[in-house]
Amino acid sequence: MRDYEVMFIIRPDLDEAAIEGVINKFEELIKNGGGEILKLDRWGKRRLAYEIQHLSEGFYVVIQFKAPSELAHELERVLRITDEVIRHLVTRKDE
Repeated sequence: MRDYEVMFIIRPDLDEAAIEGVINKFEELIKNGGGEILKLDRWGKRRLAYEIQHLSEGFYVVIQFKAPSELAHELERVLRITDEVIRHLVTRKDE
């Protein structure tokens, strides 16, 4: 298992329950795929550097986790097709 970090930005027009639902969805995906969450940071609503899909703000979330590489690919795929996520980045941390 390798160390990874994922940062994703959730649409700011969602209510608090919907934002928590999106975060829980990815937490469960990591846990059910054999991964282990090391740290979960909710940065909250922040201003974007540039507009994305006519939005100037987003809700930032950062998750550090250990997982097999197949899980990282699956997480990337699910992030790409999730409408509530406007941007994401999965990186492998150096050892």
